Amino acid sequence: MKIVIAPDSFKESMTAPEAAHAFSKGFKKRWPEAHVAEIPLADGGEGMVQAMVHSSNGVFIKKTVTGPLSNQVEAVYGIIDGGKTAVIEMAEASGLHLVPLASRNPLLTTTKGTGELIRDAASKGVKKMILGIGGSATNDGGAGMAEALGVRLLTSSGTLIQPGGGGLSELFSIDISGLLPELKDIEFIAACDVDNPLTGEKGASAVFGPQKGATPAMVKELDQNLLHLSSIIKRDLGKEVRDCAGSGAAGGLGAGLMAFLNAKLKKGIDLVLDAIDFDRLIAGADLLITGEGKIDSQTLHGKTPMGAAKRALTQNIPVIGIAGTLGNNVEILLENGFTSLFSISPGAISLEQALTDGPKNMEQFAFSLAGILQVKGNV
Repeated sequence: MKIVIAPDSFKESMTAPEAAHAFSKGFKKRWPEAHVAEIPLADGGEGMVQAMVHSSNGVFIKKTVTGPLSNQVEAVYGIIDGGKTAVIEMAEASGLHLVPLASRNPLLTTTKGTGELIRDAASKGVKKMILGIGGSATNDGGAGMAEALGVRLLTSSGTLIQPGGGGLSELFSIDISGLLPELKDIEFIAACDVDNPLTGEKGASAVFGPQKGATPAMVKELDQNLLHLSSIIKRDLGKEVRDCAGSGAAGGLGAGLMAFLNAKLKKGIDLVLDAIDFDRLIAGADLLITGEGKIDSQTLHGKTPMGAAKRALTQNIPVIGIAGTLGNNVEILLENGFTSLFSISPGAISLEQALTDGPKNMEQFAFSLAGILQVKGNV
């Protein structure tokens, strides 16, 4: 029997590889001869690099880069596909988790470190880069990234603008003559699961600015600065990015990737599944197990479990969904291809305990499920 375990991370409890391994361990304790294929997944956000490198037998590269507060941080990215493709999470270099709560200020935070990761990957001769752009601490429209790649964003006096979303107010012109020449031969794809435009009431600053530390006054300033950036991009580069779906992702990094690197923005889970050749990996499976920390009605809309389930169903592979918590209206997933849904929690326990015991609970659930499937197979 071939079982595929293809989970996303169980946030604050298990990474996707840890969840997959705990399931495999428990299942094979009960059914040692079963073939359990571990295929950890991600939808473009946290854990994308780890999941894709693990699933593709790639390698990790560690690099010291500029953090969001212009300090030095350690960041990791991946190389897969025999060295042809780099996988980068912008949050590794420019993520909100790198900024203490009291220091969060998107007027100051920069995407420079993300650009430094791109620069390093380009030096290794890759032909494609996949960038996960969730979890940012920034609102600079990708200005810091661009400068790290050789673009000069200049004030009226010809000096470089200050880093951060606040510095965009000084922008007078954009000079791309120094952009790394090797970048033109690389295909850039951004994994993006939001469709927010760059500016306005649904834009980067208004929707995501507050969680990055922006006050109402800052939101207005940041929004105006991104509007200004888009007008200079249109004038100097001939590209219209302001109203493009996804241009507001990661504090406008979506717009910057489109403007400076001609990146295409794609739905995260499908991008990941295609990159690791998921359809081939699950071929011939008798059952797919997928899940994440919480499964509810929102899972239907582009989340990892639904994306994996759709691929399995095209091959007539039954799908079981597992989660730490099953939320409201979860039964809608049973109407959209899932055979069964389970919580791995053993009963009424605190959230803290559930997070701590995640690997143990996953292993015990898998042990029990293997027993059920053995009985079914022998009936």
